[in-house]
Amino acid sequence: MFTVLVADDEVNITDVCTRYLERECYRVVTAHDGEAALRLWRTEQPDLIILDVMMPKRDGWQVCEEIRNEQDIPIIMLTARGEEIDRVMGLTMGADDYVTKPFSTRELVLRVKAILRRVQKRHTAGSASVDRLSFDGLTIYPTTRGVIAHGREIELTVKEFDLLLLFANHPGQVFSRNQLLSKVWDIDYFGDTTTVTVHIRRLREKIEQTPSDSQLIKTVWGIGYKFEGRES
Repeated sequence: MFTVLVADDEVNITDVCTRYLERECYRVVTAHDGEAALRLWRTEQPDLIILDVMMPKRDGWQVCEEIRNEQDIPIIMLTARGEEIDRVMGLTMGADDYVTKPFSTRELVLRVKAILRRVQKRHTAGSASVDRLSFDGLTIYPTTRGVIAHGREIELTVKEFDLLLLFANHPGQVFSRNQLLSKVWDIDYFGDTTTVTVHIRRLREKIEQTPSDSQLIKTVWGIGYKFEGRES
């Protein structure tokens, strides 16, 4: 059974989320401030965190940053504002997805299920994975989810690694941003593709020697992106 931590200072939101998630047979623990969220993260070891941005004691940004410094766990941010800067900030700090309030609880549950389904697939398929994918200056270890770029071990978030592995398994193939949302986030969503854009930028910053002149992940203008790493 997967455990989901829901952290929001609005009790009605944690109550509704709990009811809907428990219907899907998830174990749910709740927190109403940032410090309580961090305590439960450490003691309950959840598989996924739903994290509100505006919370007392420690806000969602601070909680997300502290968790990301220690663990690569899926995080969905809740924000009461829809401005792009809020979404970009959450994604830049390592969140895997974001939902703007007011939101559909059913949609939130679908996003949770999509992310946890991918986590489960990785666990069950890990033994059958290719041991290593090697390209010029880049080595990927699918089973252990490790990455070495230009002689340095690189730490990637869940979605950053999933993006990189998708590209590496399909060199030369062009993916639109909506296709990447569907394949990596399991979201058939057409519209705001900020999530993909921010993750691509962060991925380039981590694996490219010169991120502004990317040699591995190329932009195909008007369409999307493709991977041009040469196998070694």
